[in-house]
Amino acid sequence: MQKTFKKNQKVVIFAGGYGTRLSEETERKPKPMVEIGDYPLLWHIMKQYSFYGCREFYITLGYKSEMIKRFFHDYYILDGNMTIDLKKSRVVKAKGRREDWIVHLIDTGLHTQTGGRLKRLEPHLDGTFMLTYGDGVSDVNIKELMAFHRAHGKLATVTAVRPPARFGGLEFKGDRVVRFTEKPQIGEGWINGGFFVFEPEIFRYLQGDGSVLETEALERLAEEGQLMAYRHERFWQCMDTLRDKRILEKHWESGQAPWKLWK
Repeated sequence: MQKTFKKNQKVVIFAGGYGTRLSEETERKPKPMVEIGDYPLLWHIMKQYSFYGCREFYITLGYKSEMIKRFFHDYYILDGNMTIDLKKSRVVKAKGRREDWIVHLIDTGLHTQTGGRLKRLEPHLDGTFMLTYGDGVSDVNIKELMAFHRAHGKLATVTAVRPPARFGGLEFKGDRVVRFTEKPQIGEGWINGGFFVFEPEIFRYLQGDGSVLETEALERLAEEGQLMAYRHERFWQCMDTLRDKRILEKHWESGQAPWKLWK
């Protein structure tokens, strides 16, 4: 399964927004750099894609871009043990994590909209590519998602998800509760869950930095019959609020995080 994609499969991740609804964390760092466990959410997303063989990533930067650049610049050095011989000015790095990734960190502007950030990557994306937001994880099967996209032959695929309900669900018989479900993954219908697949013709729908991918390109694609939905019924969780962060942390600390497909 890990070798489903060619080594040059390209994945775009939006990581430039302000994340104002998670201000408790994002006053100090961009939202994709908020940590779940010992690693930022951005790393978790990339690990999921790389499990299926995707290894080339384009990260669109904006707000506090220097933190994302520093993370990847220091990634190998900071992971694992290190011995420093001060007298000889020598650093010996113990064997640490080595990801088979190529990471392109692209400054796309501080105030650029989602479509504008993608438009700036047009010179780099000349074939089918994947895209997602830097603030949500899922156990979506990337292999099946791509197969679905290639089978329908349209320009775009969006992963449709049912968000977790924010409150427990009740079922009644008269006034008696016969079933209580703690925050089931049922939601209020299907929503945009990210995890897109696009053909390069998407760039015809984007005009500049002010373009909004969702309200301009995706709406037009839907009207023209060029947008298909890959329905994902299993786990999906965004990180919009501090409550969402705590939900993800709870999953991770349990040792059974649904999105953790890698060993």
